[in-house]
Amino acid sequence: MNGIVKSIDAIVRSTLLLTISLSFVGGCSLYQYGPSSLYRSDIRTVHVPIVRNETFRHDLGPRLSLAIVTEIESRTPFKVVSDPAADSTLLVVLTSENKNVLTETSSDDPRALDATLTARADWVSRRGEKLFQNTVTPQSGSVISFSQDSRFVPEAGQSIDTAMQATIEKLAQRIVSQMELRW
Repeated sequence: MNGIVKSIDAIVRSTLLLTISLSFVGGCSLYQYGPSSLYRSDIRTVHVPIVRNETFRHDLGPRLSLAIVTEIESRTPFKVVSDPAADSTLLVVLTSENKNVLTETSSDDPRALDATLTARADWVSRRGEKLFQNTVTPQSGSVISFSQDSRFVPEAGQSIDTAMQATIEKLAQRIVSQMELRW
């Protein structure tokens, strides 16, 4: 009798172990966790051409391109490559650049200003599929517009160049954030 109980106990244990093992292998095979779960698993490489610049400040396109590449490399599992035949291409166009005066001194000198950049971005797979998932209009397939500004105060020693660099970095962060999958 004692031998039968031991063999039944061994069968129950092995069945339980097998069930648990199969649930880990089969049930969770598509589940992703960690930061990589925020991004598409079918895309590994991204081609980022130099940002096309429609403004009068010629240096903004290369500066935004560098900021976008840095953001993609540091925050996503994607690898930025120079090959146009990459898994995907991120196309960005700078459409406007403004400097707006917010406050002035009594002698009409600018006291506080905003440096603003506006851009359009489109992320496309090698097959032509639109990859951005805009939450406002799902599956719209349209280019997403971005606008970003940074405040600066010349009286405090801040310049348009430092404000514009801060704006470029924030704009790059916002564009790369749109590469995340929506839940």
